[in-house]
Amino acid sequence: MLWNFKPQARAFRYVGHKDVVTSVQFSPLGNLLASASRDRTVRLWIPDKRGKSSEFKAHTAPVRSVDFSTDGRLLATASEDKSIKVWSIYRQRFLYSLYRHTHWVRCAKFSPDGRLIVSCSEDKTVKIWDSTNKQCVKNFSDSVGFANFVDFNPSGTCIASAGSDHTVKIWDLRMNKLLQHYQVHSGGVNCLSFHPSGNFLITASSDGTLKILDLLEGRLIYTLQGHTGPVYTVSFSKNGELFSSGGADTQVLLWRTNFDDFKSKDTKRNVKGLQLDSTPHLLDIYPRTPHPHERTETVEINPKLEVIDLQISTPPVVDMLSFDSATTTETNGRTPPEKGEEICGYFLNPSLMSPECSATIMKKKAEDTSDFPSESQRNIPLALANVLEHVMEQLHVLTQTVSILEQRLTVTEDKLKECLENQQKLFSATQQKS
Repeated sequence: MLWNFKPQARAFRYVGHKDVVTSVQFSPLGNLLASASRDRTVRLWIPDKRGKSSEFKAHTAPVRSVDFSTDGRLLATASEDKSIKVWSIYRQRFLYSLYRHTHWVRCAKFSPDGRLIVSCSEDKTVKIWDSTNKQCVKNFSDSVGFANFVDFNPSGTCIASAGSDHTVKIWDLRMNKLLQHYQVHSGGVNCLSFHPSGNFLITASSDGTLKILDLLEGRLIYTLQGHTGPVYTVSFSKNGELFSSGGADTQVLLWRTNFDDFKSKDTKRNVKGLQLDSTPHLLDIYPRTPHPHERTETVEINPKLEVIDLQISTPPVVDMLSFDSATTTETNGRTPPEKGEEICGYFLNPSLMSPECSATIMKKKAEDTSDFPSESQRNIPLALANVLEHVMEQLHVLTQTVSILEQRLTVTEDKLKECLENQQKLFSATQQKS
């Protein structure tokens, strides 16, 4: 669901997935929305009143997370098929998979510079991947619990994990060691988000609370109680002035931060002690030195903030039905693109558009979300769409089968070539001895 608060509250509900939606994320420019689902697919949506989407199919199990690279060119997805897959937004196609986890992969995130990918799995490991050579370059393991969520800090020098064992851990990638270990929740930690400054971290837990950590001082500063059940997700806005949280109580709460004002003096005092280091080089990560799991004492401060219920009368909800008949192309029956859209390639390359073109699309998007869809857009024949969808699913299965056979044939050819080379070496060595 896409919520719009101006000029009046309304919600746009994008319908297309056949099962639970597990993750959503906007592209860096905000012109695309990616979603993951338990129906084993990933969709890219154009967030306007047309509700057009492109469907990606490659995972063989439910998809747990989606994440855009900072430049918007790539998309990383994590799945219960134990893999991380990377997609090209420009070409609308699958690029490669990362296999090293031995259990369901819960989350995968790009580093700010796009060179690294961090992933966490129910195999109780957090892995760092080199996105260029597609190799695992670092592995953090835990004997107690697994991480539900993991992410880089804004500078890309550290990673934070939200643990099922009620802990939050922060590792330094340059020193290969655990920097901070927080045990402030009484339930599993489901999600976390760094403040854009990198000085604060907010966490969401199944104990029904949100907690804000001061990373400079290494302590808990706020406990926020607004949800009446487990809190599953939380995220800061780009400027850090707001953050939102969602929970099992079916509520999405929007919060305004105030800790920056309260701690401005403390932050200025600690600026001198900060190391404004550049993003770690891959050579800083490759050495596999052990890292101690030292615990850091934290002080809990609970200001007992009361959340005011700002819910208004139920806003109108508009259903956007998406019937995508192709695996990695846009929805059939699209309306002819207008002039600005045609220059940008409409949907095929939305993340790489020029600033002028981006402005055109953003203007068009504002116009699109200002009106409700017409009746003709809603009355799409369901039977025909379902039949076409089934046909495309069968074709996709055949395509995957052929691709697997090609990969196996390539491996067999490589092994055969290696055997022939070894045989030739043995033959040459035998001749020399004789």
